[in-house]
Amino acid sequence: MSEPESTHQITRLLQEAGQGNQDASNQLIEIVYGELHRLAARCMGGERPGHILQTTALVNEAYMRLFGSQAPLQVNDRRHFIAVAATQMRHILVDDARSRQGPKRAGIKVSLDDVCLVSPERPQDLVVLDDALKELEEVDPDAAKVIELRFFGGYTDQETSEIMGQSYAKVRRDWEFARAWLYDRLAQT
Repeated sequence: MSEPESTHQITRLLQEAGQGNQDASNQLIEIVYGELHRLAARCMGGERPGHILQTTALVNEAYMRLFGSQAPLQVNDRRHFIAVAATQMRHILVDDARSRQGPKRAGIKVSLDDVCLVSPERPQDLVVLDDALKELEEVDPDAAKVIELRFFGGYTDQETSEIMGQSYAKVRRDWEFARAWLYDRLAQT
């Protein structure tokens, strides 16, 4: 199947799945499972071997959140779907980190470099980063999405540009702005 044909088929299946068609949801997951698994592996890159949440479990949990709710999934195309899936995976990892986090500790200092990989020993780092990312989203939603796709999804600038449907130059500007903003914000924690 050619790339445009595959993209068209995925868009059609997404629309049908959004209307509640379970067969379309099942076909869709078969087509995009490999990409979702790679995304999950990127998100899980820093987890210790044997961690309770494995890549397959992360994909399955994301799938359930995307297609298991009462409200049908509303996405425009493959790029939008991957972005939404990356967001769901981030939320799953943050929820897991929050559940493993002890009581809040005041004065936790976290740098962006410290949390480049999800650390099971320091779930508070991921939680602090998630809180900062939520603040960034209020300031600049595009920059926050770039960080999410690059940082949590492990996508390159070019892949992020394609997923977001934005120019490479804009993605680079958003990446640089977001990194500087997050470094500054995390230095204040």
